[in-house]
Amino acid sequence: MADDVQKRSKNFSIIAVLGMFSFLTALSGSSTNLAIPKIAIDMNVSSSMATWIVQIGLITTAILLVMFGHIGDILSKNVVFLAGGITFLVGSAITGGAPIYVIILFGRVIQAIGSAMIMANSMGIVTQYFPDKRRAEALAVISMFISVGAISGPGIGGLIISSSSWRWIYWINVPLGIIILWLGFKFLPVPKASWSRVREVTKGANWTGQNLFTLGIIIFFLSGSFFQSGRSKLLTGLAFFLVGAAITVYSFVQDDKANLPWIAPEVIHNRGFMTSITALALVMLVNSVSNILLPFYFQSYNGMSAFYSGLIIMLQSVTMLCTTPFAGFLADRINRELMTVVGLLILMISQVGYALFPNAINMWQIIPPIVLNGVGMAIFLSPNNALTMGLVDKRLSGIAGSLNSFARTLGMTIGISFGSSLLFFQLPGVNRISSSVGIRFVHAFANVFWTATIISAIALVLVLVRYLESKRKANSAALKKAA
Repeated sequence: MADDVQKRSKNFSIIAVLGMFSFLTALSGSSTNLAIPKIAIDMNVSSSMATWIVQIGLITTAILLVMFGHIGDILSKNVVFLAGGITFLVGSAITGGAPIYVIILFGRVIQAIGSAMIMANSMGIVTQYFPDKRRAEALAVISMFISVGAISGPGIGGLIISSSSWRWIYWINVPLGIIILWLGFKFLPVPKASWSRVREVTKGANWTGQNLFTLGIIIFFLSGSFFQSGRSKLLTGLAFFLVGAAITVYSFVQDDKANLPWIAPEVIHNRGFMTSITALALVMLVNSVSNILLPFYFQSYNGMSAFYSGLIIMLQSVTMLCTTPFAGFLADRINRELMTVVGLLILMISQVGYALFPNAINMWQIIPPIVLNGVGMAIFLSPNNALTMGLVDKRLSGIAGSLNSFARTLGMTIGISFGSSLLFFQLPGVNRISSSVGIRFVHAFANVFWTATIISAIALVLVLVRYLESKRKANSAALKKAA
């Protein structure tokens, strides 16, 4: 009995550390989205160029997630996680103190390296310490922390930007992060690993595959810059898009045939697992479109302050926070596949609501889609995460968790790049969004969300097929048992 109490107490402490760092990274990310219009003005860069402050961080994280998940499996998930915390704080300090735009980008890259180390190992650490019957609830708790961070980002970020400087949305990470790191070193066991062991782990790794993947991702996302330039650079953008996508796909093929692959073959060939992370990537893509475009709609086009804009946007995260515990509870007790179908259907309806946003702000039309977006995300994420991590062996939980985080980050990155590129592609000659752009902005804004609705429908079909297949297997098993 005493051992069980001690074990539960230790698990609670571990979840608290994982959750608080997840909170901090989410806080920084959502604050950055809100600060983009202000940073663009302060640094004298265009609105489209300012979106790279968000994109470069997500691209860096996406590139490194699988690598850090693999290293965590072989070396120590706890070590990589804590090292990521330190790196994240260094990047935050650099970004906050950046005198010019280029240094902001550099700081965001350092910050993103830390985020990749944290995200790649968080789910693996949960799988390591929690049994399957408690895993969805544990993952739901972490999702709650992420939701709180996403909530606090627009609220705290909006208040900071309105009353002080956008720089403090990064500097605030430093004192908070130091406290969380202290708790992390206290509760997460850190094995003694020599530098020779670290070199041994990384020496024989498939660096050819990693380099191909890095090159492919960079070329792929550079295409967004050409698309944002309008129709004159359309062919160049398409060329970068196709070449980048081809190199990225080939990097996975090359890795699968390597002697020491980053991704274990039994994971990459697991159909159920790949279906789950594909659905996750599409959902995060759709969700990120609103994250990047709503600040432009509220602040740049309608002249709303960053503070009030943040309060409205954070309704999505407040809704997620309230719905996630309930979704996690249900995910451990009823059909998880069915819950993902319901969540995606609600998310798709929210995108239709965004597409119908009026020219002038009308709260009765604006708030329902934001709330529905939060409900749909919460109902989808908890059961899908539990399904994903339950489909692989525990010894591969690190790489599985990092692939799950990779799908999430890749979806977010594509969503932000896609949303901003499609918007500015429809607005040739527009350097910075303002009310002077007129009804053209509203039409372009709506077209982006109609496209997001179509992507939601594709994801809905994917999870619906998964649900029907699981139902068929369950019925077949029941018939065999009865016979």
